[in-house]
Amino acid sequence: MLIDQRFHHYSVKNVQKDLLSGLIVGVIAIPLGMAFAIASGVKPEYGIYTTIVAGILISLCGGSKYQIGGPTGAFIPILFGIVMTYGYENLLIAGFLAGVMLLLMGIFNLGSLIKYIPRPVTIGFTTGIAITIFAGQMASFLGLEGLKKHEEFILNLKEIFVHLGSVNIFSLLTAVICLVTVILTPKVAPRVPGPLIGLVISSLIATFFYPTHVATIGTSYGQISSSLPQLRIPNVNFDVIVKLLRPAFVIAMLGGIESLLSAVVADGMTNSRHNSNRELIGQGIANMVTPLFGGIPATGAIARTATNIKNGAVSPFSGIIHGIVVLLVLLFFAPYASYIPLASMAPILMVVAWNMSERKVFSHILKTKSTDSLVLLVTFLLTVFVNLTTAVEVGLVMSAILFTKRMSDVMVTAKALPNRSHKHEKVETQMVTDTHDCPQISIYNVEGPLFFGAAQTFEKTIMNTINYRPKILLLRMSKVPLMDTTGEANLASIVRHFSKNGIVIISGLNVQPENVLKKTGLYQIIGDEHFFEHTGEAIQYALSQLDNNKCLGCKHFAFRECQKLSVSETADKQQKLSPTF
Repeated sequence: MLIDQRFHHYSVKNVQKDLLSGLIVGVIAIPLGMAFAIASGVKPEYGIYTTIVAGILISLCGGSKYQIGGPTGAFIPILFGIVMTYGYENLLIAGFLAGVMLLLMGIFNLGSLIKYIPRPVTIGFTTGIAITIFAGQMASFLGLEGLKKHEEFILNLKEIFVHLGSVNIFSLLTAVICLVTVILTPKVAPRVPGPLIGLVISSLIATFFYPTHVATIGTSYGQISSSLPQLRIPNVNFDVIVKLLRPAFVIAMLGGIESLLSAVVADGMTNSRHNSNRELIGQGIANMVTPLFGGIPATGAIARTATNIKNGAVSPFSGIIHGIVVLLVLLFFAPYASYIPLASMAPILMVVAWNMSERKVFSHILKTKSTDSLVLLVTFLLTVFVNLTTAVEVGLVMSAILFTKRMSDVMVTAKALPNRSHKHEKVETQMVTDTHDCPQISIYNVEGPLFFGAAQTFEKTIMNTINYRPKILLLRMSKVPLMDTTGEANLASIVRHFSKNGIVIISGLNVQPENVLKKTGLYQIIGDEHFFEHTGEAIQYALSQLDNNKCLGCKHFAFRECQKLSVSETADKQQKLSPTF
């Protein structure tokens, strides 16, 4: 049904627009697909297979009209690590498992949960991935030889420094030509795909002028076959599945985040709205099918999606066309790809890394010098020097802890009294002093969420600041937006304590906290007659429950009625003591 909606009001004129945008994006996707595959530690044709299969399925089954799917730079460090640790065959299984997870996330409507991942975490690992990609291409850019590939960033960096003496001038020249072309093309001809032009020009120069002096795709990976990918079922057993669950989960989470971020960017550019759960379902289907044809994990590609929109795309048909274009290139021009120098691929990935680095946002968050800055920095450093899995886990835990700390700091529990000089006698905290505080009624302003991070402080504040036993405890809770079971438990403790000798009354209770109290039974224990909508009503009730004898001689005058009560009581006593004639 959603597919029909995405093709709503579709016309012949729209077909022309989709054909043009799909052609342009397909041409751009070819060098990127090969480059991402090589950087991930697999053969370049696997990147092309991914672009074809995943690109078509994501557009066909996803939740965005404009999404372009395929291999992306964000996956490079993860996939490279999986290939190094488990091998290519197990990468396919991990990709399939990730697809299953994404499919289930979409079916169970978990698409909206992705947006709750804190921005410092996403910016931190995105920038860390960009640094890893950029550094990983230095060897090909310089034409270094004899390097051993490692999963750890530091060891790979060490390999580069150790082999700096083997710089290949021809590779360096090829890379510089490609880099300059990629950078200048958008400025000279904005609609022309810079990566493809850079790849073609640098490859032609290398092929005609120094063909034997640079490493190419053919010399490093063999000739790319022009045949269609063959369907094959990986050998799967329970032990393998258990072993690959963690890397599969990382692929699924990153794929979900990237695809939904891309869809949000597309929404902003087109004033449209994607279906996040359907998008996850589409991503899941694509990642379940793609490994069966030898493809690597895929997700929504922000840059290619934006290019698709800028070139006039109006429906998912453009994404399908983009996959078909790549398929046709594979069938008719695959052998020529073998002549592409590896040095020509490196600058393309470096530019991708530079564009995805989020450097401006990274700098902006750092300048705030807040807890978000700490989360950002830790996530970034762990992504670069440890791995993405650890980085995201630590980043999320830190964000949760720091958020809890901030929310607990927001919680305010303070004694208050009516400000009699105010027109409406507003209940304010600064009114309470040693000489102006009712001995029988204690009023507390409670502000902020009453949850596990603040509940104990709430209870201690009330219990520790009352050095006498008032008869009535009035809690003003109109500014408590929510309460969890921990908050309810601490409130219950206060109620049990005061109910022995007095009364607890509550004013302004919001709907969510009220529902919690009713579900746990505390509402019934306090008593329906002790809940008031307005503080004024609660105070009047509290005054009616006073022990009038204790008002005798009181000079605190906390309430408007106090002076009358004090005088009345004193007069009554004097009248009883005076002799009558």
